[in-house]
Amino acid sequence: MSSRADFASAADELATRVLSALRGAGGTAFVSRHFDTASDSVAALAAIRVIGADTFTPHVLTGVPFHTDDAATVARSLAAFPAPDPTAQAPTARTEQRTLAWRDWATAECLARFSGGSAPGTTAPPQGDDELADTTDWRRWSVRMAQLATLAIPGLDGPVHEAARAAALPLARGATRSVLRRDHRTAVCLVRWLAWLHHEGVALPVDPAPMAEHVRLLGGVGPRTAVDLAIARHLLDGRLPQESEAVRT
Repeated sequence: MSSRADFASAADELATRVLSALRGAGGTAFVSRHFDTASDSVAALAAIRVIGADTFTPHVLTGVPFHTDDAATVARSLAAFPAPDPTAQAPTARTEQRTLAWRDWATAECLARFSGGSAPGTTAPPQGDDELADTTDWRRWSVRMAQLATLAIPGLDGPVHEAARAAALPLARGATRSVLRRDHRTAVCLVRWLAWLHHEGVALPVDPAPMAEHVRLLGGVGPRTAVDLAIARHLLDGRLPQESEAVRT
């Protein structure tokens, strides 16, 4: 049976493949290869769900082909690990389940868009997620937005993105606080949102580029953090193959 350590290792391995593709080592079906060569197929599928929509970022940001074998493997992971229904959870667990559902929604939307079909095993976007727009407790809100950083991709749009556009200051506060607290994982996720806002043309109260460099130098970068930093850098530099129509809810 797969352990938590197996899942974490598989997620880091897939993140390394995503990072390699972002850096130009394209031309192969890296998601399906991740699954086909894995010693633990369950952990490999779970890793795809964890990395989520970021498996599509090499295609979105650099224009490398998204292979049909990769699409089939992503679809398999969504079917194998369907998101729980947030409405069926206890109130204290609903926020976490909605966060998972949003991440799965982003993966499913990218899959449907780039594979030309529907994504099996997924649910509709969460409804009534009023916490997204409530930035009164900006510390708690920014932590949740960090957990949703995989949605900060050009071409996706929905309530999470609308909340980000309306809250550049809370995002900046959250990023600054995380840097000061040396919570580099949260910081880089919020810097990624700030980079996405920069790409969207939203005025920002801070420059995310020095924050990204600070985390890169001092944050003890692991594969998943390195992916977030690479995506942020693409967004800040404007190095996208083409502007694409947003996928909206």
